[in-house]
Amino acid sequence: MGQARLPVIVGFGGINGAGRASGHHAYRRLVQDALPAATRQRSLAALAQLMGVKDAESSAGYILDHTLIRRVEANHFDPDAVSWNQRLVARGEAGPLELTLRKQQLPAIIPDNWTVSPLSETQVAVRIDGALDMLLPSLREFEIKAAGQLPTGFDPGKLYQSRNHPRGLQMMVYAASDALGSLGIPWEHIQQRVAADQISVYAGSAMGQLDNAGAGGMLKARYNGQRVTSKFCPLSLAEMPADFVNAYVLGSLGATGATLGACASFLYNLRLGIEDIRAGRARVAFIGSSEAPVNPEVMEGYGAMGALASDKGLRDLDGLSSDVEPDHRRACRPFAENCGFTIAESAQMVVLFDDALAVELGATVYGAATDVFVNADGYKKSISGPGVGNYITMAKAVAAVRAMLGEQAVREGGLVQAHGTGTPQNRVTESQILSATAKAFGIEDWPVAALKCYLGHSLGSASGDQVNATLGIWADGIIPGIHTIDALAEDVCRDGLAFTLRHREIDRAGQAYAIINSKGFGGNNASATLLSPTVTARMLRSRHGAEQWRAWERANESVRERQETYDTAMIAGEVAPTYRFDFGVLGDADVSIGARDMQVGSYRIDLDLANPYDDMQP
Repeated sequence: MGQARLPVIVGFGGINGAGRASGHHAYRRLVQDALPAATRQRSLAALAQLMGVKDAESSAGYILDHTLIRRVEANHFDPDAVSWNQRLVARGEAGPLELTLRKQQLPAIIPDNWTVSPLSETQVAVRIDGALDMLLPSLREFEIKAAGQLPTGFDPGKLYQSRNHPRGLQMMVYAASDALGSLGIPWEHIQQRVAADQISVYAGSAMGQLDNAGAGGMLKARYNGQRVTSKFCPLSLAEMPADFVNAYVLGSLGATGATLGACASFLYNLRLGIEDIRAGRARVAFIGSSEAPVNPEVMEGYGAMGALASDKGLRDLDGLSSDVEPDHRRACRPFAENCGFTIAESAQMVVLFDDALAVELGATVYGAATDVFVNADGYKKSISGPGVGNYITMAKAVAAVRAMLGEQAVREGGLVQAHGTGTPQNRVTESQILSATAKAFGIEDWPVAALKCYLGHSLGSASGDQVNATLGIWADGIIPGIHTIDALAEDVCRDGLAFTLRHREIDRAGQAYAIINSKGFGGNNASATLLSPTVTARMLRSRHGAEQWRAWERANESVRERQETYDTAMIAGEVAPTYRFDFGVLGDADVSIGARDMQVGSYRIDLDLANPYDDMQP
């Protein structure tokens, strides 16, 4: 059996409530109070640029208050006055109901109980025998008022010609562009080294695009007396984030798609990229997800399930009277006394190279993504209830570390990024799963992080938030504490686990691995095994030899310089997202097919394929 290629993380980007992912800026918002002054100031400057704030230092309080989880802001909707249609039945006081209408207001089909008489060229009299059933536009207070939102003032649609794109797709364009810029290697240079069909893009949205520019607009338009546009339907599809990255950012001709697994969707797509690289089907893989669910319709859907933290639930937790507004900053309380999760928006992307390409191009090594294990729950009592599948994925993810690095590394060099939603069921079931896994592998004091207390639950993008924050932990050596809680709930299992209620410093050199855990509705469980940059570098040196590694070190110097230049330009607001509309479009005339290869534009694609079943004679 030949050597499996190692999927190396060489770039990452995105946007969530903590800011821009590249340069570890979003991660550093989570631990800003534990950072050196210069590092903290640079990340505040990165946030200030996103938010349109001129002086980061004097506006630090504003920046911190208008990031992460907070009260829903007006650019999404006003939670004190949400639009809805109230049903109203009207009758005449002493006989038929009589109205005067303009002719153009008459319905296309006149109801049987209406009598219409002309009054003038433009007006008619309408007599209605019986009741008139109406929907009256109205407003009401929304009981769920907290969400994880992009930094105040940041609008991804204003950074490029977004042409009424749904918000999730705008965010995906930004995240993919950010990941591309974070590489420090020009994309054209990569395309010259990698065949067109050896680039994979897997990105999606668990919920699809449900705002007014996507499926939400399509489903509401007729009921609101509006026109359905030609963009609503196609732009609402769940795999559209990948389509946008291919068509407008990368111009990719390689494998593409999205695997949906509810809240585990990012890891499902990461699994596809890992498998492509390990099997040699791809040398580059872009993995992403984008969710924009902060709208009243989606939030009401989750609220009706009792899944979201409501103002009433938060007041009950804190013993507040009904006239007191709860602390929306503390809405998500993983592994503590809690009342539901907090919905959030996020778009995240990571870039994988195979190990040979990473060494050849001098790519910066942030770690390696070696495995994602996916298992269902089997028979279930409730489609939304927890099950046993996550025991399997967690055990396999740690077993994969043991197989690669040995028993000691498993016990002493890891951390867990818990799903940590902030619901009563999650705190019990996930803590039991993590504890049972720790006990089985002899792990004591296993650090457990729960980032949703800062960011909220971004559904299909949540594990993307976790992956990119893990890269920041390895860079700065600080595990973010679960800052919204004072103590763990009594029913949380703690054996073998070290829940980080406060920021925890770790030895970066001693870090070997991280397990990213995700649990989704319907029994979609996924656990990913990531290897630290220290371990990954040792593996690369072992495989490629000292001479090639020295060449990598030399090449990486210029890559890091370009990465620094990109970050500085982003902070200065000098870089726009990559969006190439009607650029380099290929057609029939650009395709030439031969018996052993084909040409598509300037790209050659090999058709001399090997038979994977050569031991089986037909």
